Amino acid sequence: MAKQINVSLIGNPNTGKTSVFNLLTGLNQQVGNYPGITVERKAGVCKLSRGLKAHIVDLPGTYSLNASSLDENVVIEVLLNKKDKDYPDVAVVVSDVENIKRNLLIFTQIKDLDIPTILVINMADQMLRKGITIDIPELEKRLNTKIVLMSARKKQGVEELKKSIEDYRKLPVAPCLNAFEIDPEYFGGLQRAFPKESLYKLWLVITQDVNFANINRNTIADASQFQTKKNSELKRLQQKETIKRYQFINQTLKATQTIDIKNAKGVRAALDRVLIHKVWGFVVFLAILLFIFQAIYDWSSYPMDLIDGAFAWMSDFFREILPEGMLTNLLVEGILPGIGGIVIFIPQIAFLFLFISILEESGYMSRVVFIMDRLMRRFGLSGKSIVPLISGTACAIPAVMATRNIENWKQRLITILVVPFTTCSARLPVYLIIISLVIPTHRVGWFFGYQSLTLMFLYFIGFGAALVSAWLLNKFLKIESKSFFVVEMPNYKIPLFKNVAINVFEKTKAFIAGAGKIILAISIILWVLGSFGPTEKFSKAKEYVTTQYQENSAEDLETQIASYKLEHSYMGYMGKAIEPVVRPLGYDWKIGIAIISSFAAREVFVSTLATIYSVGSEEEETIKNRMASEINPVTKKPLFNLATGISLLLFYAFAMQCASTIAIVKKETNGWMWPSIQFIFMSGLAYIAALAAYQFLK
Repeated sequence: MAKQINVSLIGNPNTGKTSVFNLLTGLNQQVGNYPGITVERKAGVCKLSRGLKAHIVDLPGTYSLNASSLDENVVIEVLLNKKDKDYPDVAVVVSDVENIKRNLLIFTQIKDLDIPTILVINMADQMLRKGITIDIPELEKRLNTKIVLMSARKKQGVEELKKSIEDYRKLPVAPCLNAFEIDPEYFGGLQRAFPKESLYKLWLVITQDVNFANINRNTIADASQFQTKKNSELKRLQQKETIKRYQFINQTLKATQTIDIKNAKGVRAALDRVLIHKVWGFVVFLAILLFIFQAIYDWSSYPMDLIDGAFAWMSDFFREILPEGMLTNLLVEGILPGIGGIVIFIPQIAFLFLFISILEESGYMSRVVFIMDRLMRRFGLSGKSIVPLISGTACAIPAVMATRNIENWKQRLITILVVPFTTCSARLPVYLIIISLVIPTHRVGWFFGYQSLTLMFLYFIGFGAALVSAWLLNKFLKIESKSFFVVEMPNYKIPLFKNVAINVFEKTKAFIAGAGKIILAISIILWVLGSFGPTEKFSKAKEYVTTQYQENSAEDLETQIASYKLEHSYMGYMGKAIEPVVRPLGYDWKIGIAIISSFAAREVFVSTLATIYSVGSEEEETIKNRMASEINPVTKKPLFNLATGISLLLFYAFAMQCASTIAIVKKETNGWMWPSIQFIFMSGLAYIAALAAYQFLK
């Protein structure tokens, strides 16, 4: 077996750390959570020479080892605990050539941990354009490390980095400065008290709330040699330590780096004058959103039609080649329609992730955070809350996890409670199928259509509901708090195709894998409930229907028999039981069943209807055609009309229909009180909004 070494990728946000990770690992990566906590963990494998493999962990971005959030705490815990399975044999600190002064703070801290460390200076291709020159040999000497110049965009320096990782045993581990000259008496006493421990590790254990292996304190003959300090004194020492490090960094860069401003070129300032303008910034953001939603409809229509038709063909094909029986019916009427009802939306979900990835990679998303901060504060949130709210457009679960970057508990709690209002990708299949059924395809002008405008309106409704709910919570929650907002404006970059492609692939795969398990299970359960009945009305359906519809054609007779059996199946009786509750909203018992089943996950709604309409049906149609042809038994008009459609859209815009999100909120708030309040409030709001819409429009 090949030998494996652990490599930790560390760095400030927006230094290109993820780009370096993707270059080293490609698609050989996994995304999960750190044991016991909900902080995302990205790990991958990089093959080196001579049968050596590097297990690379992309640690959360952090500015220093003075942690202020759980993400940063994870970095410290991994670096301090040698028993951790991710404890690095070598640390790779990624810095940005334009912000190297700020990036070097965490580098000097890691050097004090006696871990072999490589400094990567990324975006080296920008040096000439920015008028930057660096004396690398002299900088290596002063920092006592190996430096690799890289350009992740142009894939330069990758092989040199791999070679440096492979030769990690040759790297110097001594610190590059003595940061503890600030108080020799205190730190000298600390070292004498724990002579076998790293002094900087001891200092971090004292000043940070981290998990660390037990330290057996040696007996000190003279207790006066070491005395603990108050928290206020420790904070002052921390500040002095940071100042000492920056003094060293300033002296080092003064001797090794020159910046010729006259030769520097760029358009960042010109772009920022527009993109973070208090008026034009919002106009540009609105225009970008409009473009994204229109593109989701226009660009994905062809692959969606192909997928929809393919599943209808597959159902027909398997019905012809397989022998008649229960297993064939399960496959054709249960599994294939259920899975097809979600796979059809892969193109649109992939396009959504594509645009979000491009906005993040380009540096524009940080501008959105900045311009939204003033608006967020009026509702009891901070600018940092916009990150979970925007990431909630992909999935509410990682969005709730992302609130861990918000230090203020009140703002974090409010953000957790309102994040599920933002339109996630699980709502997208429901929105898209209903909009395509009830909203006309006409366009406003030459580009924007009514359907894309409706979709954008639904996103705004969700965001507006989140803000109004946050305002109410801010008024009623009596939690004293103070907060400060700091956001970094990264340089604008042309998004790297590889980073965007990997991000879209991983997120789409996670969505399909996560939803697929639930959909497959529910499709099978629904097929069973729809294929069997408790009374003889189900078993003798043919006799009952033939007597009542003797004059119908053979094809119409089969359709009536299938409908009669479904109505008198277990699922039919369950649907009839809940129909009085959903009828005022414009729904029949079939939609009621779909709504109940989708409380496990919203995206199950479409696949549930696909399964219900397929049970007992010999005619293989696309899910859209099945829903379009469904007739309301009372009005004898199409069931999915404008009133019912708008009612459904509003219900799904507000309802809390995601068991996984409820579970993660319970974990983040440490109890069932807040998720229970959240579920009751959102479900009640959804019902009232849907009821009002249907009664007004019918």
